[in-house]
Amino acid sequence: MGRAFEFRKERKFKRWAKMAVQFTRLGKEIVMAVKAGGGDINTNSRLRTAVQNSKAVNMPKDRVEAAIKRATSRDEKDYEELVYEGYAAHGVAVLVETATDNINRTVANVRSYFTKYNGALGKTGSLDFIFTRKAVFTFEPGDRDLEELEFELIDAGLEDLFVEADEEGKDIGVLHTAFEDFGKMQKALEEMGLEVKSAKLERIPQSFKDVTEEQAVDVLKLIDRLEEDDDVQAVYHNMAE
Repeated sequence: MGRAFEFRKERKFKRWAKMAVQFTRLGKEIVMAVKAGGGDINTNSRLRTAVQNSKAVNMPKDRVEAAIKRATSRDEKDYEELVYEGYAAHGVAVLVETATDNINRTVANVRSYFTKYNGALGKTGSLDFIFTRKAVFTFEPGDRDLEELEFELIDAGLEDLFVEADEEGKDIGVLHTAFEDFGKMQKALEEMGLEVKSAKLERIPQSFKDVTEEQAVDVLKLIDRLEEDDDVQAVYHNMAE
């Protein structure tokens, strides 16, 4: 069946193994949210979002509570959020979001991954013409009229609204708004009583790079390695499906 098939199979098993990594990243996000705005979920919108996202991936409640408690400790580390930009093999743009307590370690690791997999780091802002930062919300559509919902959310900054299938094949509503309208949209959805599953700030590619299946394997090796790093919070790319 070929190298590409075997690599896809290997990625599937890796994806299952990434759940623990995902919990670690959400725990770090909770810590940063508490340090920035306090431990009251009712007054700290960033914390409320982080907890909401942890529920969406079934993160155990005791781990969420432990992260909040840990953040209030004087011994807990402070994290600095940094973004790295570069190109993977075959000209695919890659943007890496990190949260670290050791910048030297993080930049050395990220640079080494790009080099090992035939890529190269670029300057900050070099990919601004490719990626746009958007607020992305997912929700349970239920029997709501999406055209009516779209009309109701225009004033909150709605840019795009659609339904797609999640990993289990169930319908999930997805809406995009500008980075600056994240808080306004979050408030509007809460006031409407809409069950939001996740709320994130993501980097959306505005153009895509076509690659062959074999070339995609080379790119995915870099992406996988980046995602395995404890300092990495998210990895975005513009490789066409």
